[in-house]
Amino acid sequence: MRRSFFCFTAALLAVSLCAGVAAGAEKKLTIGMVVKAPSAPYIQAFMKAAEDKSKELGAEIMIRDGEGDSIKIMEIIDTYMTQGIDAFILGGAVDLRTLVPGIRKLNEANIPVAALDSSPEGGVVDFFLSFDLAQSSAKAAELFVEGIKGRNGGNVPKGVVLEIVGDNADMFTHACTEGFNSVISRYPQLEVAQGEGKWNNTDSHAVTSDLITRFGERIVGIYVQTPDVMAPGAVAAIEAAGLDPVNYGIAGICIGPEGIDLIKKGKMLGAVEQPAYDGAALAVQYLVDKLRGNPVPKIGDTVVVDGAIWSPAPVIKNPWADEGAFVVLQGALVPQEVGADDPRLWENKLTK
Repeated sequence: MRRSFFCFTAALLAVSLCAGVAAGAEKKLTIGMVVKAPSAPYIQAFMKAAEDKSKELGAEIMIRDGEGDSIKIMEIIDTYMTQGIDAFILGGAVDLRTLVPGIRKLNEANIPVAALDSSPEGGVVDFFLSFDLAQSSAKAAELFVEGIKGRNGGNVPKGVVLEIVGDNADMFTHACTEGFNSVISRYPQLEVAQGEGKWNNTDSHAVTSDLITRFGERIVGIYVQTPDVMAPGAVAAIEAAGLDPVNYGIAGICIGPEGIDLIKKGKMLGAVEQPAYDGAALAVQYLVDKLRGNPVPKIGDTVVVDGAIWSPAPVIKNPWADEGAFVVLQGALVPQEVGADDPRLWENKLTK
């Protein structure tokens, strides 16, 4: 039976506040963070949240671009360890196996590790903070199918659905496809045609254009795994073909400012938001709390914060790392569950 964690919110806030007051008397903690694609808005949300929370807690944050390259990430880890970091945050990578020796070096040095976006596939990752990619993708796929029904008199007709995926070398892609397939497989009359959008609008435009040319009028819907970095390209391809995006019910997970804009313009049906800002802020909080001896989430707990759109967050065993906790944040379906203008969405925080 799960026991509730952080239900005594006021008491724990008091602990955090006391820790903040005492921070001046303690060793100033330094956190090393590596991100991929810092120009991507969700990575900018990671960085802003880490900076904001570190400042609030009296810690120092160093952030470097690992370019999604595992060898470079391990080199940065070596540099950070030489500089004497107290904790480490991985803010995204592509090959999550090759970098495991770097994670294990941190483990051997008793430097706690947190991960965002995707988890290393080995070593001890003390805190992995993300929404559940497969569950969130299934949630988006349910909306996608409802859109198909809505455009076809309540039925799912025989036809082709396009699935614009990210990078097939990425664990993130596989988890998203797993969730999507768990729903689409219930409709054998639907044929899935997959194209690799490579997490960018140039490739998503090219592959969507190619698939539209190949399947034409047989297409009954277009699913984009991560609309924040691939939907604008897909929409541009649809419009370049003289077609209306409304007729394809674009859905997926991870919205970004671009997705919010497409939703407001009626060019995207909806998407599950990635709690990027909140996840990074919690990563800093938990690492600092662990280092200062304060309570942190444990497997079997449920993190509850009133009014937070990512709450409640069950804490389970990280299925990818050798050890560690996976804090499963909730992802809100926008605009069906949370309005596109909701100030709790990180997309609206970044654009203020």
